[in-house]
Amino acid sequence: MKQIHIKHHWLGRLLASDPGRKRFQQAGKATISLISSVFTMLFILHASGNGLFTPALVAGILGMLGIMTVMDDTKQQKKMTTLLLGASGAVGISLGSLLANNAYFVGTLMIVIIFSAFYFSKFGSRYFSLGMVGFMTVYFSSFLKLSPAQFPWFYLSIAIGVTYAYLYNFIIFRDSAQVLKRSMRSFHIQANLTFNILIRIIEDDQASEKRMKSLEKNVAKLSEYARNVSEDLNAQDVEDVWPGLKASQLRLYVFDTAMLTETLSDSIQRLKRADALEAVEIRQLIVWIVASLRDAEVLAQDYEEKNLQEAERALQAIRLMLAELLDTESRPAGWIYLIRRIESIANHVIEGAAAIQLSLKQKKRRSMDKEDQEDDESEENDDQAKTEGMEPSTRKAIQSLVTGTLAIITGYLISPVQPYWVLLTAFIVQLGTASVGRTYIKGFQRSLGTVIGAVIGFFLAKLVSGHAVLEVTLLFLVVFLAFYLFSVSYTLMSLFITMLIAFLYDVLLGGISLHLMGARVIDTIAGALIALIVSAVIFPKKTKDKVAESFEEYLDELRPFVTDYVKRFSEEVDVKSFTDSAFNLDQKLQAVRDEAQSLLQRPGAFNNANLLRWVTVFTAVNYYAKHLIASSYQKNFRYPKELEEDFQKMEWKLNHNIQTLKELMKGGDSQAEVYPLDSERVRIERLSPSRRKGHGDIIHHLYYIWRINQSIVLLSTEMGAEKKEK
Repeated sequence: MKQIHIKHHWLGRLLASDPGRKRFQQAGKATISLISSVFTMLFILHASGNGLFTPALVAGILGMLGIMTVMDDTKQQKKMTTLLLGASGAVGISLGSLLANNAYFVGTLMIVIIFSAFYFSKFGSRYFSLGMVGFMTVYFSSFLKLSPAQFPWFYLSIAIGVTYAYLYNFIIFRDSAQVLKRSMRSFHIQANLTFNILIRIIEDDQASEKRMKSLEKNVAKLSEYARNVSEDLNAQDVEDVWPGLKASQLRLYVFDTAMLTETLSDSIQRLKRADALEAVEIRQLIVWIVASLRDAEVLAQDYEEKNLQEAERALQAIRLMLAELLDTESRPAGWIYLIRRIESIANHVIEGAAAIQLSLKQKKRRSMDKEDQEDDESEENDDQAKTEGMEPSTRKAIQSLVTGTLAIITGYLISPVQPYWVLLTAFIVQLGTASVGRTYIKGFQRSLGTVIGAVIGFFLAKLVSGHAVLEVTLLFLVVFLAFYLFSVSYTLMSLFITMLIAFLYDVLLGGISLHLMGARVIDTIAGALIALIVSAVIFPKKTKDKVAESFEEYLDELRPFVTDYVKRFSEEVDVKSFTDSAFNLDQKLQAVRDEAQSLLQRPGAFNNANLLRWVTVFTAVNYYAKHLIASSYQKNFRYPKELEEDFQKMEWKLNHNIQTLKELMKGGDSQAEVYPLDSERVRIERLSPSRRKGHGDIIHHLYYIWRINQSIVLLSTEMGAEKKEK
């Protein structure tokens, strides 16, 4: 049964679609908290003979926001923030109701809350969470115009909502260890799906274009899953799920497995083009090792040791074949190095898997867990990059001040009855957007989702109107879908949120009109447009500047990674942090792609060709850098004394070239100089000991260093730097 997903691709795709079921759990918690809060408050209101319904609505909002808006770093901080949401909600209800008769005061209060939420977020995400709840409670209470006699019911509803949020977040669904276990299960399933596609491509005489695209898509998906697992890892959870295993071991195993699929994908396609797979022996050996690694789920409860032993035998067979090919008198074919790449990374995966099984069997916890601790200080103030001497939080706060003022004025002009919907939309669009381009994309997605959701929601609400049970069921269903799809598609999330509003209008107002939904669509588009205009005019962070910052952050991570890699050939270097650095490089490259998205999608935009070129080259650099991990644990390199100076020069040149490229991207001196590694490469290839003498193949392990430096030099010269020998 455990391999059923291997036989049925669609089932495996479904099982692996939500790594660790994190999206399902988060959306489920928010929906259950919402339902529990609403029905508990309704029960209390009914039991007390109170005909109010709105306290139940406020309870549901607090129950939902208590799950979705709390984003502190530690569990203890999250608990405290969740409890403080009650105080923020109570203050919001009170002030919103007391000031409801004065539109000027209400508008000013909302703007102050939004400004404070952005400004004080520099001290922690807690203040933003409190601001969000404060804004929402002021928003609702301002048009409800509650009397002081009604306050206790709403205070009770807030307390109920916060209680359920705390209960579901920290007591009932608290087992993060199980999330990690499910994440690893999804990772293994996705890896097996990818291995299956690889096997079919190897066995096919001519691989179809459709299958090749499917392979690339699945390899990219596996890399995404690897990043997800890496984020879930912590020493305590690893110990709870797999006693005796260290987080560093698991992180390295996950990275190596993802890297193996990338290597196989690229190498097999190139072997196909070189007709190397026409040789039956080569094809059978690669299929053998891929199939045995697919079946060797080393963390499964019913793990079978024979699967890993089969992989070791397949690897040994590949080594023997390589030895025969390399020992031939004639010069080996150019594709031999592709087989060597597969052998190298497969060997690393098998060694890591064997070490994991050994640790699990021993079940002994060593005291050397220092390497598992994240270098939180290294993340320090990367996000604190300043624009014109101003912190991002301050800039965003000032933008929100202007946006809020314009949104309220526009709201009164468009819809005097509900003038704050424009402000709400503008506030949401501004969240998490650091550049004009990102604001544009989010505003467009929000508007598109709202338009489609309004049409579907209107007709669906009309269809089920009068069927209370069905309508309430659909209402909770769209809440779940909105949160479940939030990280997948912001457009779909906006679509379901708009459908939710349609159902709410029908339930609360006893009917829904086309005019009412149309007004919400206009308000949403107006709010998104205001947020975009303000982000482009008031202390704008141009998309190009943000993209350049993302490139610089990538280079800041790359520079110590490659220089330390070279340094290890001449002195002792702790290589255990290399895997973390590789994951960080992946994340920073994804940040580059995200920030560049609006420019790359804009037809005919200036310098888009250059930007696409940069992204392509950096993607290649990232690919080369990840390959260095496979050889970072290799030891016993021997080489003549006269090469020591060459390694020192390589280290200096890499450091200099990367720093130069960084300055060029910032608009620095275009007359800078960069240096190739050609002379060092020639000397190392001429003087290094032969692999046949049993020494570490130093040329093989430096191959990707040459490629990385070539890419850096290429980009630098294209930007005006002069290429020189030194």
